[in-house]
Amino acid sequence: MVLSAPPECTLLQPSLPAWALAHHVAAGVRSRQWKRQPLFVDASSQPQQDPGQQSGSHGSGNGDACSSDEGWRIKMPTPSFKGAFLGTGAASVAWAGGVSNCKATALWPFHKADVPAPKDPETAKRILIMMSNTGGGHKASAEAISDAFQEKYGDEYKISIVDMWKDHTPPPFKQMPDSYAFLVRHSILWRLSYEITQPKFFHVPYLGFCGLFMRAGMNRAFDTYQPDLVVSVHPLMQHVPIRILHQRVKTGRMAPCNFATVVTDFTTCHNTWFHPSATRCFVPTEYCAMLARQNGMVDQQIIQHGLPIRPTFSRALPSRKALRKSLGLDTHLPTVLLVGGGEGMGALEATVDQLDLQLGSQAQVVVICGRNKKLLERLSAKACPGGLSILASGFVDNIHEWMGASDVIITKAGPGTIAEALISGLPILLNGNVPCQEEGNIPYVIDNGVGTFETDPVKIAAILKKWLLGDAEDKEAFAKMGARSKELGRPAAVYQIVNDLAELADTPDVQFGPARMSVRNGYKGYNGGDKISDTNTAKTCVKVA
Repeated sequence: MVLSAPPECTLLQPSLPAWALAHHVAAGVRSRQWKRQPLFVDASSQPQQDPGQQSGSHGSGNGDACSSDEGWRIKMPTPSFKGAFLGTGAASVAWAGGVSNCKATALWPFHKADVPAPKDPETAKRILIMMSNTGGGHKASAEAISDAFQEKYGDEYKISIVDMWKDHTPPPFKQMPDSYAFLVRHSILWRLSYEITQPKFFHVPYLGFCGLFMRAGMNRAFDTYQPDLVVSVHPLMQHVPIRILHQRVKTGRMAPCNFATVVTDFTTCHNTWFHPSATRCFVPTEYCAMLARQNGMVDQQIIQHGLPIRPTFSRALPSRKALRKSLGLDTHLPTVLLVGGGEGMGALEATVDQLDLQLGSQAQVVVICGRNKKLLERLSAKACPGGLSILASGFVDNIHEWMGASDVIITKAGPGTIAEALISGLPILLNGNVPCQEEGNIPYVIDNGVGTFETDPVKIAAILKKWLLGDAEDKEAFAKMGARSKELGRPAAVYQIVNDLAELADTPDVQFGPARMSVRNGYKGYNGGDKISDTNTAKTCVKVA
């Protein structure tokens, strides 16, 4: 019985380490023969064979070691160490030129992986949501999708949210998410890294090279979770996973599955969000749909519903007065919600000082500090000479209630918070943004007449004083902003996304994404499935209205 070779032993694209190795050993092996013996062969079902009979010609024109379905261990001498040999596996890493047409060397970290166990067809469909905790938005979107699945379908689908960078990649890649907070605090560094990796001619080969080191861990993750659908909510979780999934389906390591991208940026997006080989790409705005087309996706792949916001935002809330009472706020004072994002960014403390100076005891402010514990400690102990009432908190799981209890929100231009504020019908005062990906959110808010942008704490307090304590005309304009905000909100978007994802989990789409490899190459399931023909699979394509 011959078992399938693991995905780490399949052909990869040319790489510098393999090229260097090929030229290093070429002189020492030109006149010698390869010695190879099959791997992954059940000895009980194969006749014993003299090792001397197993040989392949160096420089063979047909490259049979690569084309075989078996794995091979090739022993080749090196020019520098007598008697030493380098173990290699057929179809592991292809090099540009070199010693033979075999073109395969098993270099670290492309080690062998276990063949996954067959899936039980009677179990719940499995959906793997890949994210990375850079800021709070990607995790919040993943949790929103998971919550909506649980609410709508119960246990019919098993959802796994995984930080693929931190949990399934080797160093130094697993440490990369930790650098995000540092980079956004030093905007010049973040802008540099963002703009350099924006063009395709850079990020495609760059991520391809990173994939050489990440593929082993990601393959093990796919073996563990055995997903029927893979969903990405992070811009760096397209190129490498899609390539690995294509290869797994092509080699029969897994059944045909779909890949969906759920874009969690509102307007300006990095080009790595969009991959032509994704099955579907869910975008929040028409601007994002345009970017997807510019990056090679077609209209059948692009679906526009909105951002996936937690299902709690779609449910009816008690009155504003009742919410304020339950949250420990004054039921009569105008309430300002000041949000600093996941990192507690922005001049939050200076803004509180100016609100105290200009609004004083005529208003109250709620400050959400995120992970910024030092800011939380300072604000909790702060005494306001003007009489401003302050309530400070870290991460909260009932932000919908705090928004429902507030009259206005001050926040950086994060897409998730903007979408939540729109659903809550709040006028928005933007006080900052992460460079690059959040810059387009500012004109979106201003042009739609739902808020304004200001970074100076003195001017921020002056704007709020006009909105909250101004004359009748100012208050009327403020009320209209709230009404327009409510109209732009899309509380049903997460349910629409979940409905489409459920269909993708149930039915492989062989027109786009990894599942199309089952038609292009014929499919042999790792549990002995039959080949799928073009005629049969065309009937199972997912249809998008």
